[in-house]
Amino acid sequence: MRKKRLILVCIETIKIKKRRMEEKIEHIEGGIAIDDRGQIQFCNGFTFKDIRRFYIIFNHEAQFVRAWHGHKNETKYAFVVSGAAIVAAVKIDHWERPDKNAKMHRYVLSEKKPSILKIPGGFAHGFKTLTKDTKIIFFSTSTVEESLKDDYRFEAYYWNPWEILQR
Repeated sequence: MRKKRLILVCIETIKIKKRRMEEKIEHIEGGIAIDDRGQIQFCNGFTFKDIRRFYIIFNHEAQFVRAWHGHKNETKYAFVVSGAAIVAAVKIDHWERPDKNAKMHRYVLSEKKPSILKIPGGFAHGFKTLTKDTKIIFFSTSTVEESLKDDYRFEAYYWNPWEILQR
């Protein structure tokens, strides 16, 4: 009986790890509705299922980079409440020495076009504020205690999606 339970636990663990490997960045589009009363910003494709906490980050200046922060298990969702930011994520192949040439996923999020970026476990993420008034809410699927046990940091320019190309 005990051996059977151990096998079932191992199978379930493998299924969870496989599911995490298949998870991808998801950009959930929102919108703005305006009428004579004012406006509503929304992102109706987002649900709070599995959200355990949230926090708001704002920097003292524009063009400031906060990166790279990764988790094997924790999923985060980023929503720009005011201003605009480049938000980027990289799938981590090796947590001690990740590939510097890994594919970067780069998005510009703005209050002017509401959307939420899902960053699943297995990715590192970061952002660069584009305007002084930028505020980003991060929703997390882990408690602070769980997050601290699953916390990986890399230098701000380990990957560099922060450059703004003149066009």
